[in-house]
Amino acid sequence: MPTLYVVATPIGNLQDLSPRAVETLKRAQLIAAEDTRVTMKLCQVFDIRTPLVSCHQHNEESRGAELAERMLAENIDIAVTTDAGTPCVSDPGWAIVREAAARGIEVIPVPGCCAAVAALSVCGFDTREWAFYGFLPREKKELREKLLSIARESRVAVAHESPHRVTDLVAAIAETLPGALLSVSCDLTKLHEKTLRGPAEDVLAMLRANPNAEKGEYCLVMDLRGVKLPEEPQPMAESSPEARLTELMLARGVSLREAQQLLCEAGEKKNVVKKAALRLKARWEEELEA
Repeated sequence: MPTLYVVATPIGNLQDLSPRAVETLKRAQLIAAEDTRVTMKLCQVFDIRTPLVSCHQHNEESRGAELAERMLAENIDIAVTTDAGTPCVSDPGWAIVREAAARGIEVIPVPGCCAAVAALSVCGFDTREWAFYGFLPREKKELREKLLSIARESRVAVAHESPHRVTDLVAAIAETLPGALLSVSCDLTKLHEKTLRGPAEDVLAMLRANPNAEKGEYCLVMDLRGVKLPEEPQPMAESSPEARLTELMLARGVSLREAQQLLCEAGEKKNVVKKAALRLKARWEEELEA
């Protein structure tokens, strides 16, 4: 009976590839790699001559079933790798695992590097409970909503970010989640590995002061225990948008603009709220003129 091996590869330092992983990659009849060019370089270093086939996010839905069927037809073992770290953890691999398991093929992990776990191990937070969110939304409104959702769901959260967007992400965390503590790791296991720790606003200042901040991949650990969350908008009784805007301004002591934002967060359509605000302004102006 064939076996599918899920093999973790180094996230920077090639010495982190375990002897077991090397042996598994050599013994397998085929390596299903996220990028065959990247894995080929790793194979050359360790004299691994196993044939490679691509299995990435754009083809794994179909390739997973194809490879699982091939394993059964030819009775071969396959090793799954990604460019760096553990397959299926914010990386391709899940589809071939699913297809192999569905056919009764044994799936065995060959553990090793994982950026999220490495970052957690050096953050200094209480990490007995944590959640992983991968890459967060880029659009500002969606990012704010996601951060608020994360803070309501998790005590410690881990996310990935590219070097070109990490400063914007930390700025959004500092603005949206006051009280958040961060541990931001860059270039884990590499020569210039660095971890910044502290309140979100302090880490933001350190990133902005670093001329080399836009180099290397980042993994962020957020300690959200001390975050002061805004009150969630309460569902309102059916009434006109103008009436609900007025109610919000009176009940919360907020401006019309802030009331618009709260009403949108409560689920009202943005264009409906905008038109209602314009009607309120027009009504106020008429009353002033009278």
